[in-house]
Amino acid sequence: RRVPNIGGFAGMFPVTIGGEKVFLVGSTDGVGTKLKLAFMLNKHDTVGIDLVAMCVNDLVTCGATPLFFLDYYATGKLDLTRSKRLLDGVIEGCKRGKMALLGGETAEMPGFYPEGEYDLAGFAVGLVRQKDLIDGSTVRAGDVLVAFPSSGLHSNGFSLVRKAFSPRELRTFAPALITPTRIYVADAEKLRKALGDNVKALAHITGEGLEGNVPRVLPKGMRAVVD
Repeated sequence: RRVPNIGGFAGMFPVTIGGEKVFLVGSTDGVGTKLKLAFMLNKHDTVGIDLVAMCVNDLVTCGATPLFFLDYYATGKLDLTRSKRLLDGVIEGCKRGKMALLGGETAEMPGFYPEGEYDLAGFAVGLVRQKDLIDGSTVRAGDVLVAFPSSGLHSNGFSLVRKAFSPRELRTFAPALITPTRIYVADAEKLRKALGDNVKALAHITGEGLEGNVPRVLPKGMRAVVD
């Protein structure tokens, strides 16, 4: 059956607990082609943070409290040293996202991935009470748009990054570009504590940037003006 918020940053499944209506919130994503930088630099300890960030930053846009995370790691031939670095990043991401790492799956598929390469995906689950739900429906003309600072270019969208730079430039800037995506769980908590119901919408800015993501949380016919 169709559930609320299909097409939003996270999907919501309604349940009733102790007579109160709440939503289980789920989000799934991968690191994307930012992994190409990890392969280039042979640096694998931060992309796990990106993986968690891509999922948990989607969860908090609807006001959800993160609960747990699961990862999926696939490669042609398992490298235990590299796998530990990846897992360390996932664990660090879960700490920053204030969620438990519930488990995951490691898939070894010979001949499927180029030597030395792998893919990462994961999903996060959270919970939000109906009364605490943030869905953008109360946004009105005159409301203020506020931005949190980022740690750099967020993961998802690195196909464009890799196209914009020459191979030489990309290698030069790669150590800075691989900086892991900021996880906004604590920021969202502080914002809700300070402003309460005055927080009307939250957008997670990834691949399509401001132009592609901010309109997703605005009512039909409403636009944002960015200075």
